[in-house]
This record gives sequence, structure tokens and C-alpha cells, in this order.
Amino acid sequence: MDHLLSEATLHDIVDLFVRAVELAGALIIFVGAVWAFAQFVVLGFRRRRAADTSPGTPWDFNRIRLGMGRFLVLGLEFQLAGDILRTAVAPTFTEIGQLAAIAAIRTALNHFLGKEIKEERAELERSAGATTGPLPG
Repeated sequence: MDHLLSEATLHDIVDLFVRAVELAGALIIFVGAVWAFAQFVVLGFRRRRAADTSPGTPWDFNRIRLGMGRFLVLGLEFQLAGDILRTAVAPTFTEIGQLAAIAAIRTALNHFLGKEIKEERAELERSAGATTGPLPG
């Protein structure tokens, strides 16, 4: 009884975990896209009802982009977690190299998305602060 589980069984279990984590990441990104689209549609209807012919203030669209960016960052974190799990059991050098490339790409995406979110939020707070004070949350 040196091993509780065979390597093949362990691979199967980890593969199930990977699929669950990747599904969670995909769902988070999907929910974020649906949320952003719904916000965009609501904004369009509000503009129409108000008989305002302007396409919307930059603040409105930036707020939607900021929310969507948060969903993307969180979803990408889940996707990266799935990639890390995938190589948790006896990885080959090829899998380690692929993980390094994927991790670098996703980390760079997260970095730039996070930076854009931070800059966008600061801009929104500056423009909102002039009229209503800081943004909530």
C-alpha cells in the first residue's frame, strides 16, 4: 500500500478539477459579458426615453467597461488556476513550458487589465468627484 491512488486515477481526478475550475472561469467571463451587454442596452433605452440624441457620456461607458474588466480579470485568474492544476501531477517538460507560456500571457493580460481598471477608476473618481464625491465601493 505504497500509493493510495494510481497515477492514472490521480490524473483523472485532477482533470475533473481542472475542468471545474476552467468552467468557473468561463462562466465568470460569460456573466461579465452578459452584465456589460445588459448595462449597455439599459443605457441605450434610458437615452432614448430621455429623448437625448447624444450617445451617452463617457462616464457611462467607462463604468460599464470597468465592470466588464473586473469580470475578465477574475475569469482569467480561474483559467490560470486551471492551467496550474493541469500540471500538478507528474508534468512533462513540454507541459511545464506550455504552462510558463500560458502563465506569462495570462499574467500580462491580467496586469494590463488591472492597470487599465485602476486608471479608469481614478479617472471616473476625478470626474465624479467634481460633482458628486467619490464613487461607491
